[in-house]
Amino acid sequence: MNQPQFFMTRATLAGRARLALSFADGFAAEVDLSNVIDAHPTLALLADPDVFAQVGLDEWSRGVTFAGNDALTLASDNLRAMAIEQAGHFSHSQVIAWMESHHLTLDQAADALGLSRRMLAYYRSGEKLIPKTVGLAMIGWELIDRTGSGRANEALAYAQVA
Repeated sequence: MNQPQFFMTRATLAGRARLALSFADGFAAEVDLSNVIDAHPTLALLADPDVFAQVGLDEWSRGVTFAGNDALTLASDNLRAMAIEQAGHFSHSQVIAWMESHHLTLDQAADALGLSRRMLAYYRSGEKLIPKTVGLAMIGWELIDRTGSGRANEALAYAQVA
């Protein structure tokens, strides 16, 4: 499947544990990997600035690799999601996690958010950026689902009738 949103065109050093990324769909951002490096022992070698500085695109431009070591590879979809989230926006990974945590099908999730199935599929695939209103709707829906009662639940019932 051709997914230009995950096809990388550039990955360069942008500071300590930071990368500047560009994708085939025109999206460009910086991502800070310091928390990822600290959290995953398998990436401990990336704490060495000399190793981290040897960043390059993998063979298929679907991720980055460091120092030519295949064990130090990060996938483009995860990098893009981290960059989007670090910039204060909502990523396709968050949509996927939200749907999975609530056992929602695409149809159910689209209905819960008041979106068309097709539009939610675009957001879930990362093909389109997720508007803040949709991200906030996921958070609101989660709060309603968690409490199952109160004014929020009444508001939801009213919205479904209207």
